[in-house]
Amino acid sequence: MKRINILSKILSMALVVLGLLSCEEFLDRPTIDNYNVDNFYQTDEQCFQAVNPIYNSPWYDFQRGFFKIGEVLSGNFYWGASPYMTFTINSTDQDLVNMSASLWAVNAYCNGTLENIDLKAGPEVSEQTKLTVKGEALVWKAMAYFYLVRIFGEVPIVHSNSAEISEGDYNSKYKATIPNIYDYIIMTLEQAIEWLPEKNETGRIDRYSAYGLLSKVYLTKSGYGIDGSRNADDLQKAAQYALKVIDNSGRELLPVYSDVFRLENNDSQESLLAWKWKASRDPWTQNNSLQSDLALPKFSEFADTWGGYNGPSVDLQDAFNESALSLNRENTDRRRKATMMMYSDNYDYFWADKGGFDWADFCLNELNEIQSPTGANCVKHLVGNNNDHVLGIGYGMQGMATSLSTHLLRLSDVYLIYAEAVLGNDASSSDAKALEVFNKVRARAYGMDYSEFVGTSLAATSLSFDKIWKERRLELACEGDRWYDYVRLHYYQPQEAIAELKAQRRSSYTGLFSFYESGTLDTDVTYYDKNPVIPNITDDSFTLPFPDTDLTMNKHLMEPAVEHDISEYSY
Repeated sequence: MKRINILSKILSMALVVLGLLSCEEFLDRPTIDNYNVDNFYQTDEQCFQAVNPIYNSPWYDFQRGFFKIGEVLSGNFYWGASPYMTFTINSTDQDLVNMSASLWAVNAYCNGTLENIDLKAGPEVSEQTKLTVKGEALVWKAMAYFYLVRIFGEVPIVHSNSAEISEGDYNSKYKATIPNIYDYIIMTLEQAIEWLPEKNETGRIDRYSAYGLLSKVYLTKSGYGIDGSRNADDLQKAAQYALKVIDNSGRELLPVYSDVFRLENNDSQESLLAWKWKASRDPWTQNNSLQSDLALPKFSEFADTWGGYNGPSVDLQDAFNESALSLNRENTDRRRKATMMMYSDNYDYFWADKGGFDWADFCLNELNEIQSPTGANCVKHLVGNNNDHVLGIGYGMQGMATSLSTHLLRLSDVYLIYAEAVLGNDASSSDAKALEVFNKVRARAYGMDYSEFVGTSLAATSLSFDKIWKERRLELACEGDRWYDYVRLHYYQPQEAIAELKAQRRSSYTGLFSFYESGTLDTDVTYYDKNPVIPNITDDSFTLPFPDTDLTMNKHLMEPAVEHDISEYSY
């Protein structure tokens, strides 16, 4: 693919002069005036600085697609007339174009880092540093391909920047099969596990990050090509690798669910893999811009938020046993408030210098409207105002730029992966370890210690697929992940995946402002859509089209995939 490989060449040669970033101590960039690709990799510090951009910059243009695919397409989030609401995405969609370019840019960064460490690292660079840096790059490469295969299905394998360029076949790469791609991801993660240390610098990828991602890959892969069930060996490996994280990583869930998404916990032990951002425009692309897309107008001081007309879906509210047609929030699952702000919700961690943020008061008295027609707005991915940013991390934010980490793989996800993998193809399970980790997730959701929770009616005494499926939705809602659960369900239960998506309440309410202003519900004035459009979801809906920009560069993207021998690739 010409565009991909030209980008690969540029990025691999310019890697050290772009945003050399990382978690908070390694987010500051070094002076680069006297460096080039040939003289940069001379110390351990420089080698780590070379991999730091992969934690943010090349992912920047994926942010919007990450949310629209993960949450809007899945029915967790309402986004007005977006084609992601109606399954009408076409090859010219700008979010799709940006997303594809971003994922291939990540692959280019990773390939460039691997090649430069091998070829350019100076004699003073320790062997452990070289292996750690390459291991981090491999995990990010695997993550990029994991997104690619679950979004587009069959895609080309671009293994080496320099090889693709020297061979001159960059615009004639054939797609690999989906099993080939999963095998390639697994090979990549297995090598990363061999190279990575058990403990790395805070905020950086370690061996357990790779184990956790590998468990998720095996769980996803387990159903591909099998009608009605999942591969037992893949499920066993998913459980095996998840258990390594659970038993050996030393990680524990944060006691308070909402704390996971606060700035001060950007690098918490619960986060296994995350984009690490910095609120700076130098360079642009190192910053988290999701608050702009998801927050109400005037949420920050920078006139940079415009997400008020969108919000968590009515269907997601139903899953939480919550309703916008009520003035009282009686649901005791604390994840609801940490996911969606609704009438009567007040947040002490937003607008702390103003006594907190009251959603209803702000909408009714500041905006003079209820913008979201679902009666809810997003909470995750938001920092608040500039003072909140200073309180959280010690410095302020800028327009469309916060430092809030975007968590891609959390410990609670691994807990639920383990529970589902142990359940496997059985109708139910009473496995003690699976029940323990499942109930730890639920205990935190209800603000209870695990020891007191297990004796309540809220605790599960046996597991089923439906219980785990719903718990995943509630635990990970609005974190960009839900659509991929439907993709893997569609691998082996296609009609169930389609039926559930079609049955969702993806539409909106009429008359919410009147209800909230008066405090009295008149069902002739305030009501849910009486004629909601049901998306035309088919088997083809579970892969998105390649962007036109990709298709014009590589005609083979429209042709059948070619079987690849993954053993020919190595690191």
